[in-house]
Amino acid sequence: MRHLFVLLWVLLVSPVAWAWHVQQLLPVVQGDTDARIEALSTQMAQADARWVGFLNALLQDEIRFNAQGVWRAVDDQAINVVTGAREPLPEDAQEVINNNRMRSEIESALATLNLFHPDAVQRRAAVKALIQDPDASREPALMRAMKQESDPDLAQAMSVALATLRLDAEAVSTRIQAARVLGDWAQPEALQMLNRRLSNETQADVRSELARAIALVQSRLQWGERLSVLFTGLSQASILLLIALGLAITYGLMGIINMAHGELMLIGAYATYVTQSVFAQWMPSAMNWYLVASVPLSFLAAAGVGALLEHLVLRHLYGRPLETLLATWGISLILIQLMRSVFGAQNVAIANPSWMSGSVTLMAGLTLHWNRVVILGFALLVMIALSLLIARTRLGLFVRGVTQNRAMASCTGVNTRQIDNLAFALGSGIAGLAGCALSQVGNVGPEMGQGYIVDSFMVVVLGGVGQLAGTVYAALGLGLMGKWIEGYSGAVLAKVAILLLVIAFIQKRPQGLFALKGRSVEN
Repeated sequence: MRHLFVLLWVLLVSPVAWAWHVQQLLPVVQGDTDARIEALSTQMAQADARWVGFLNALLQDEIRFNAQGVWRAVDDQAINVVTGAREPLPEDAQEVINNNRMRSEIESALATLNLFHPDAVQRRAAVKALIQDPDASREPALMRAMKQESDPDLAQAMSVALATLRLDAEAVSTRIQAARVLGDWAQPEALQMLNRRLSNETQADVRSELARAIALVQSRLQWGERLSVLFTGLSQASILLLIALGLAITYGLMGIINMAHGELMLIGAYATYVTQSVFAQWMPSAMNWYLVASVPLSFLAAAGVGALLEHLVLRHLYGRPLETLLATWGISLILIQLMRSVFGAQNVAIANPSWMSGSVTLMAGLTLHWNRVVILGFALLVMIALSLLIARTRLGLFVRGVTQNRAMASCTGVNTRQIDNLAFALGSGIAGLAGCALSQVGNVGPEMGQGYIVDSFMVVVLGGVGQLAGTVYAALGLGLMGKWIEGYSGAVLAKVAILLLVIAFIQKRPQGLFALKGRSVEN
């Protein structure tokens, strides 16, 4: 049905479909620019969709005229605009010359005519153009469009456009009403228009209403900015949480300072890239679901590498923190070079699925990007799943037992070597999930993990070693605080400030936000 409406509209705009009088057209094509613009504005007051074909031809320099008629010249043929018939072009027919000013007026008139387009997207674009470039001569056409508009949101947008046209009206009451409408609109464009009008306004009543509208818009914009900072901070916190959760397990359980944690995250990101490539090659029709398949694959790839590293290297270095740090740092360099050799030194492109693309604007200054929203929900799900695993499963019981007292757990029959391996694999798998999520918001390259290792350690240390709840609170606090400070000092100084604050906090409270409790914490 929508396509049928569009087809009928296209037929209506054809000069053949409508008969009109040449005296309507001649003032628009002949005379000086001022007279032509005035004639065009007069005609636009009653114009409808049939003018679109004529104005488009005029804009393309295809119109010819004499005192008796107006023709459209196309491919050595002439079409009489009034009758639609093909005719020989008269010898005295003149070419219409449009300067830049006239072209601008024609484009503005075409934009106004789109207010009657059957496609709501085109009507919305026309309203937006009218708001950005108000022209009082378009008010009659806008009024007619408002009367027949069936979309409530578009009708509201048209009322805003009408207010922008009337903000400079002669009548005081009209200006006051326009200021009220723009005050309720609460957009940055409204603030600019209201301030401009206030600087030129002399009437006390209007100035008072303009000042009230400006204060209202500023208040709403400030709230939008605050909520935007809050959402951005939560988004950053969700990323920090995903990165730090795995490290909280391995560092808290075995005391291993794993400098290769960022590279385990990198494995998850590249697993996502490989999955995308496989879907693009073999299942292009299912490309929107490649990310769903990437989640378990990223976890398994990183978990497998983590289990292998723990079995071959790390289990021989328990109780030797300096050697462990150096070993994991060397492993990180090996993994970086491996990724560089396999996938190249340049960043790889990973596209968002269509259901994660785009954004939604809830209010002025507050735009939620779908990829960030999905990652926020994904981090919440991972946190809940990990909490349930640690608190409700046999593996979680063993992990908690080994964390609190390794010797006693071993005496009760727990295979601590196996638990170490499974725990390190679990932490590595969660790092892989973080890499999968990060691939949707940032660049994926061989050195991707290096930028997050410091942040993840800050979250774990601030929250309290081995404390899942502390990791959550620390990620949330650092994410929100970082974005708040960034708004005042920039990204680099915000990073420095956060680091100094964490160092100062650890000096006063070395155990972090949440300390382990029990008689054998030292073990």
